[in-house]
Amino acid sequence: MQPIMGHLPEARTNACFPFYSCGVDFAGPFMISNRKGRGNRITKCYLCLFVCLSTKAIHLELVSELSTQAFILCLRRFISRRGKCHEIFCDNGRNFVGANNELGRLLRSSRQSVSDYATSEGIKFVFSPAYSPHFGGIFEAGIKSAKFHLKRVAGNAALTFEELATLFAQIEAILNSRPLTPLSSNVTDPSPLTPGHFLIGRPLTSIPTKPITATRPNRYELIEKIRQHFWERWRLEYISELQQRTKWRTGQQGLACGDVVVLKEDNLPPLQWRMGRVCRLYPGADGVSRVADVTTSRGIIRRAINKLCLLPTSESKDDNEPEGGVPRLQTSSTS
Repeated sequence: MQPIMGHLPEARTNACFPFYSCGVDFAGPFMISNRKGRGNRITKCYLCLFVCLSTKAIHLELVSELSTQAFILCLRRFISRRGKCHEIFCDNGRNFVGANNELGRLLRSSRQSVSDYATSEGIKFVFSPAYSPHFGGIFEAGIKSAKFHLKRVAGNAALTFEELATLFAQIEAILNSRPLTPLSSNVTDPSPLTPGHFLIGRPLTSIPTKPITATRPNRYELIEKIRQHFWERWRLEYISELQQRTKWRTGQQGLACGDVVVLKEDNLPPLQWRMGRVCRLYPGADGVSRVADVTTSRGIIRRAINKLCLLPTSESKDDNEPEGGVPRLQTSSTS
């Protein structure tokens, strides 16, 4: 059976403080070294991801072990930094692959303990049904964004706990720097709204660094190299997700003058997105525009339409929206 897609929950559509309603999920394991040099021992650690349901901001925490106490301490650190949340959505543990999966055992065994602690703190836990990851599509997509490329760029590098915690914090900044929608309707201001605006009131920035090309980098260069590699892979994937690809013969809503776009550029430093606003279109003989002039902070440049990614706005329509413009639940998103 395939029932009709439901509407988004109220936590996704109501305006509220960041992380007032959030989702939580685990990823891992990640291998860390207990110390540098000889005699070190490799142990496991895990990534705990919190995602705000209204602003799509992401918070990453490094957890040393899969236990009830470790998760409650992780939850306390999260609340201390982001404020106490009203409700938390999460899996019930049984939808993890494999009966012996450690992540599943953690949530199954500690569900009552975590719920009791949350109740005492005035936090409501909402568990999704078994084998229903699409009920938590927004934080499942967040886990995908953080874990998919991190596993590939980090490889078998055994970082220390502090090094991996630093890397997670930098990846959190990268994910929270992504453009969501135009910030202003002013044609001279192409600045986008990002999750970082909801957290610190301005765009997230990073310390300028040179590209790491050394074949045998030191510990600091290794972390920076992993961060730069993650940025390049994830940025290209996110921009590609903004460009909804259909059959070449199928037309889509074209660009219009005044639209805010993300330019597909190579070799951009981390947390830097090249934005622009379309100022002129060049239609072909068939009346379809395939080239546009874009106003950027460095002047007017000319690009092919397939190098421009339109940021969604409140006026833009989506194929998954029913009549009346009420959005429906997405089973897969870019978070």
